[in-house]
Amino acid sequence: MPVTAKEIRSWNPWHGCTRVSPGCLHCYVYRRDEAFGSPGASSLCRRTADFGLPVRRGRGGGYSLPSGSLVYTCFTSDFLLTDADVWRPECWRMIRERQDCDFVFFTKRIERLPECLPPDWGDGYENVRIGCTVENRDRADFRLPIFRSLPIKHRLIVAEPLLERLDLSPYLDGLIGEVSAGGESGDGARPCDYSWILDLRDQCVRAGVSFTFHQTGARFVKDGRTYMIRRGLQHGQAARAGLDFRAGDDEKEPSFVEKRPSF
Repeated sequence: MPVTAKEIRSWNPWHGCTRVSPGCLHCYVYRRDEAFGSPGASSLCRRTADFGLPVRRGRGGGYSLPSGSLVYTCFTSDFLLTDADVWRPECWRMIRERQDCDFVFFTKRIERLPECLPPDWGDGYENVRIGCTVENRDRADFRLPIFRSLPIKHRLIVAEPLLERLDLSPYLDGLIGEVSAGGESGDGARPCDYSWILDLRDQCVRAGVSFTFHQTGARFVKDGRTYMIRRGLQHGQAARAGLDFRAGDDEKEPSFVEKRPSF
């Protein structure tokens, strides 16, 4: 379910995470911390100064976070991280208070969601969108059946970093609103093949599920040739491919004219 928002904001109530699966190998949080001279801090979860951002008020008494914001939540950690269990209830309270904003978080720990939900969750908060990350077949087959069984209003599958060809078709039904796919960034990035992206896109078109090609990653393979893509170009090159698909468009078949990325 694409969300229209007046503002796009980031909210990281805590920082630091622990690796749980192959997709975590070259985690950008670890790379960023290392670049700033604090590699040991990456696995240490601590509450940040922005913890209360959603309900912070300005001098005039109004919320500092504008109404209508799309808030990317906990992108330097995992919202379902065990180490953050003590802080999460207060985050749910703030999210509930800010019904005028939409909150989205991605997780590699979807199996923890039932024990992490607030008492009044019911079949989900209307203003919360949850993305389940699946980087390979093993994690897709483990996480997605759990993901589909849980009470969530708005779901998306995040196939990033995409490490191999995936068949998501068994999971693409009315419960899934969107699939976002992309390669791995950073030094030592593992390859992402363009044919894998095209295959995922075709699966989504056939199922009538929205699709976004988010980024190429640093090591992108196309027609058997490997391209090294600088970080600043990875999102733009993905956009140039013209693969994004919005469910509900008149044409459901993959009749798009592909734009050629300038690799």
